Amino acid sequence: MVYQTCIIFHIPFTPALAGFVFSGSVSSYNFHWYLTPPHIDNPSEKTKWNICNKHIHLVLFIIGLIGSAVFTFLLINHWFWLGVTAFVTFLYSAPKINHPVFSYLKEIAIGKTIFLAFAWMHVTTLLPLVIEVKSLNMAEVWFVVNRFFYIYAICIVFDYRDIEDDRKAGIRSLITYLNEKGIDRLFWGSVLMVAITTALLSKYLDLETIVALSIPVIILSLLYYPSKRNFSDYLYYFILDGLMMFSAPLLLLIKFAG
Repeated sequence: MVYQTCIIFHIPFTPALAGFVFSGSVSSYNFHWYLTPPHIDNPSEKTKWNICNKHIHLVLFIIGLIGSAVFTFLLINHWFWLGVTAFVTFLYSAPKINHPVFSYLKEIAIGKTIFLAFAWMHVTTLLPLVIEVKSLNMAEVWFVVNRFFYIYAICIVFDYRDIEDDRKAGIRSLITYLNEKGIDRLFWGSVLMVAITTALLSKYLDLETIVALSIPVIILSLLYYPSKRNFSDYLYYFILDGLMMFSAPLLLLIKFAG
């Protein structure tokens, strides 16, 4: 996803940035699962494995944290944006920390889903841009907005699956607050924003890029209602998770074939 941003806007994809994103992702993911309580109702096979192997998550979290520190040093001139990245990413998992200060984040009505979508968008879209350019042009601004709403739409699907666990844990978000129709409107509103910003991007980007960005949105839209009935790990962690980055290999394939 970072590489996609770089090739679309013709900016360098540096080893330091790649290392920072990889290490940060490993650290954040394992930190989140290390803090996840063991009393989740009807956990999937993947969730059972994560809960039963917290020692592995702790080791990988530490390794990822060390790697993040090393690559942060290599990118120290961009310390402000790296700090924003770390802060936003931390906010997603912070409510799981057993401390009154962090537990308060559970009460923020829109917290969980927006924090996660913004963190993914920031790391994969905004961060590569602000590191390389002094100010964003309109094409880059619309791309940032486009990626946020696309990732947010995917997060809505995941949060719908976890809605009962989040309610029992006291984690509030728009998904736990809204009823079924409200969640549908939120999802389709996000998809509409993706469609609008994609249309705006068509003035700046070539047809191949627009096609590559559009196809995963169409697939996600077709899978929305089936995903509300089928909570299979394969559907969620292979197909839906895969849709987050699907436009990148698709773009390369289209350009190569052309």
